[in-house]
Amino acid sequence: MRRICYFVTILLTGASLLPAEAPPNVILIVADDLGYGDLSSYGQTKLSTPNIDRLATEGLKFTNHYSGNTVCSPSRAVLMMGISSGRNYLRGNLRGEIGAALDPARTVLPEMFKAAGYATGAYGKWGLGNTHLSGAPNPTTHGFDEFVGWKSQTIAHTYHPSTYVDTGVEKPNPEQGYLHDLIMDRAMQFVQRNAASETPFFCYIPTAVPHAAMHAPTELHEKWRKVFPQFDDKIGTYRAGEEDCPDVQNPIAGFAAMLENLDNQVGALLDLLVELGIDENTIVMFTSDNGPHREGGHDPVFWNSSGGLRGHKRDMHEGGIRAPLLVRWPGTVAAGTVTHHISSFQDYVPTIAELLQLPVPREVDGLSMLPTLKGDALAQARHPFLYWEFCKGPEQQVFAQAVRAGPWKAYLEVGQPRRLYDGDADPFEQRDLASHRPDLVQLMEQRIAIARQPLPSQM
Repeated sequence: MRRICYFVTILLTGASLLPAEAPPNVILIVADDLGYGDLSSYGQTKLSTPNIDRLATEGLKFTNHYSGNTVCSPSRAVLMMGISSGRNYLRGNLRGEIGAALDPARTVLPEMFKAAGYATGAYGKWGLGNTHLSGAPNPTTHGFDEFVGWKSQTIAHTYHPSTYVDTGVEKPNPEQGYLHDLIMDRAMQFVQRNAASETPFFCYIPTAVPHAAMHAPTELHEKWRKVFPQFDDKIGTYRAGEEDCPDVQNPIAGFAAMLENLDNQVGALLDLLVELGIDENTIVMFTSDNGPHREGGHDPVFWNSSGGLRGHKRDMHEGGIRAPLLVRWPGTVAAGTVTHHISSFQDYVPTIAELLQLPVPREVDGLSMLPTLKGDALAQARHPFLYWEFCKGPEQQVFAQAVRAGPWKAYLEVGQPRRLYDGDADPFEQRDLASHRPDLVQLMEQRIAIARQPLPSQM
């Protein structure tokens, strides 16, 4: 019912289905478990990501951007719905794919593009339930014309699954090859097809890289094994549900090869936009769903994947939730600029709503980032505070919470004392100031009470 009301509202308010000017295409790339420090544009020194870095040198780099949560499914739910984790019904990685599915009654990001006349395609790891079950919530029931990717987030732990899903149909993975490359090829085809027909498009690429098993194309893996031969005795293992998940010799090299492969593909995508003549009318955004993982033999300490920030995936320290965000839009976003604007995943929905001149769906609590993209800092609305909640177990019991208000960051974990950090002076969260500023701790707890709605299991 809410989705019907949303589309009726567009008509009743007289909102145009398409802005008067040619609407920009949007490509949103969301890496899986990529840390704040994994890109060379954010300080990585052991490998280089020159093509992804082009998004920074030719666009805008965010330094205070946050994911929706510290693990996959709830973070993506925030991105899709524009509702922060304190009010979202999905706050943890639930066991089983059905529990992680989006509510069909909610208006989500791709449906907004569809309301504006866009072609929509998604390529990679959905992370919000199964993608192949007829009649069940999946990408194509939430506004995507096409989805090519993994059958489930569990199977997405391996890059060599036996099958993949093509718009609701499960198909054999040819020779059980490196599925990521097939998926990226299909994303490129989607861009080419819609450029040829002059149809505005939203291309969502939730790549599984560099999540879980450190699988990589053989040639690149062999290249990096020669760079890091000292790790050849290390074996990376992972499970992918009912699917075989090959072990990886030298997962250190595997991680580097995965990122180089993805970086090459981002470069090919940017070159394609120029070739097709749609470069200046295409927004390319690159971010990550949460902090770096420690599975499949990946070593985030060796890679300094958190960029010196404290913590990793599954905690609410900065390393678990702060994410890179690069935005390139030639002619609109100033090249080589940096913003310290504090933003988060719930801001994508209102940003797209403003971009497309559509009403913001009800219950959204994000703020449009469009003024920042256009370099208008004075017009940019700011969050009084941001709140995250990470839950565990089938009833989503609260495990950790965090609040960011201006420079101040509060961290709360079950069974642990309250912690308080000065995010400006101490972004690495090394000095706990809670005992020195009990007034701020109390203020942060008041903000938690404002920001969160208890789940039914918590009432």
